[in-house]
Parts: sequence; C-alpha cells; structure tokens
Amino acid sequence: MSEGEDVALDAAMEQGLRTTPPMDVEVSARLLLEAREIFAAQGVTFFLRQGTCLGAIRDHAFIPWDDDIDIGSIVGLHGFDESMIEPLVDAFRTRGFHVKRDQFSGETWLGLMKDNIRIDWLCLRVRKGHVVHFPGVRFPIGLFKDLREIDFLGQKFLVANPPEEYLRIKYGPTWITPNQLSYGKEVIENLPAGPMPGHPSRLTQRVLMWVFPGRVVKLRVLDQQGVPVLDGEVFVAAWGTYRMDGGGYVRLWVPQIDVYALVVRGGGREEVLYEEELSPGKTYEYRPDEAMTSGRIFVLAEVV
Repeated sequence: MSEGEDVALDAAMEQGLRTTPPMDVEVSARLLLEAREIFAAQGVTFFLRQGTCLGAIRDHAFIPWDDDIDIGSIVGLHGFDESMIEPLVDAFRTRGFHVKRDQFSGETWLGLMKDNIRIDWLCLRVRKGHVVHFPGVRFPIGLFKDLREIDFLGQKFLVANPPEEYLRIKYGPTWITPNQLSYGKEVIENLPAGPMPGHPSRLTQRVLMWVFPGRVVKLRVLDQQGVPVLDGEVFVAAWGTYRMDGGGYVRLWVPQIDVYALVVRGGGREEVLYEEELSPGKTYEYRPDEAMTSGRIFVLAEVV
C-alpha cells in the first residue's frame, strides 16, 4: 500500500470516528467472524465490549445504529501481553485490513478497518484492580478473569462475566431499554461527580493550572444568540465540574490531547457532548443547536 493510500484510509477512519455513520450489519457480521479467525490463529483472547456486547446480550444482534465493532483484550490476562500486538496487526494487514494505532484515554487503541467497517480493539491495562473504559467507567477486574462464552452470529464469543453487571456499570440500570440518542447521558450519570480515582483532586488541579498554564483549556459557552452564558458550569467526565467565570469562560485542566466527554449546563439548558477532542493550551467555543439537543459529538469550535 502506498503512503498516499495509507493517509487516505487514515482520513476515512477519522471521518468515521467523528461522524459515526451506521454500519452495514451484514458486512459487520462477516468481518467480526473474520477477526475471530485471525485472533484464534494468533492465540489472542478478546471479548465483546460496549455497544457490541450490548447488542449481543440484549438483542442477539448488532445494534442497527451502531457505527463500529467494539472488542477488547486485557494485558496480563488470558496469556495476552503487548508483544502479541504487532504480529496480530501484521496478520490483519495480510487479510486486507487497514490498521491505525493510537492511544485513547491512556490505553492502546487499534482501529482495524475493511470494507468501510471499523473494528475498535482496545488493549486495556489493569489499574488498581479495575479496567477503565471511556469516558472513565471503572470495571472490577473480576468481571474479566473468567469470561463467559455466548452464542453470537452462529459462533462462540466471549463477554464479561456476568455480562449484565458489565452492562449495568456501563449504561446504567436501564441498559435493557434501547436508547439511540441519549445513551451518553446515561453513561455519564453513572459516573462519580468528582475526579476519577487516580486523577488529581479539584484543588490539586487548580494548583496545576497555575503551575502549568500551557495545559489549561479555555471553553467559552454561548447561547443561541452568541451571547456568553455567565451562570453555568461544565462537567468533564472523570475530571470534575468547572464553573464559568464572569466572561462566560471555563478553564479546564487537560493534561494531554485526548477525547473527553462533557456536559454543558447553563442558560436554562443542558447538553451532553459525549466525544470532544481537547488539546492543552487551546481555546474553544460551544454553541447550542435547537434542532439537535442530544447526540452531538465533536462540535466545539477552536478559537484561533
């Protein structure tokens, strides 16, 4: 594959991540079965996670509006270690998959794309007895030590055990009820109001903002008329709640460029922005959209 083709496929994958078009479920089934063969040949254990697990358990099918296939492996469990990643990547490339490797919320993420379908393989690490899924959901490692085998797509796949508890922790007590647009709100409502364990406290964050001003993000919240909202706050999942100042700005502690989940509250309204890329030292603006009050992602505009 030429460098130009590789760049184009990276761009197509990035476009899919930002626009989340629904995937073709028939093609997705074929590719997940192909991925299963590749993992088995390499001796690597994986499990279905997030929306793929939800669909397999609740609907016995892919969720029709899902945009990708979510799978995971845990470093240090089931014989898996990081030295097994590159041989598996090579095997996928041999089978015609485009592979992109990155860090996502501190974990190794690999996007495996073929026929316009993306498989998100997350290689998780155990942190203080837990693994963490975006946007800061902590799962006890016990859910993954003895994975459960289920029937899906006419084959055997592995999921957390018990899967119902995994789904409750991720999506809340109403996980059994399909929810296309506001599932992000339900996920965030299950998270602690303050920083996730292992993250600095709000007091420590204020000190860090003063010591390292280059790692601060400024976010200005505007109303429909473009007027700054002065009486609100922004909750950043796993990091805490930040109040607006007199100019309608919120100063956020962002240690590294990454994707974050936010809840913007103010001016009599609230909106969940489940995926927003924030980069230290930059300034962004938020504007509401009356035509779409839920389900938006990557909508913050960088102010140059």
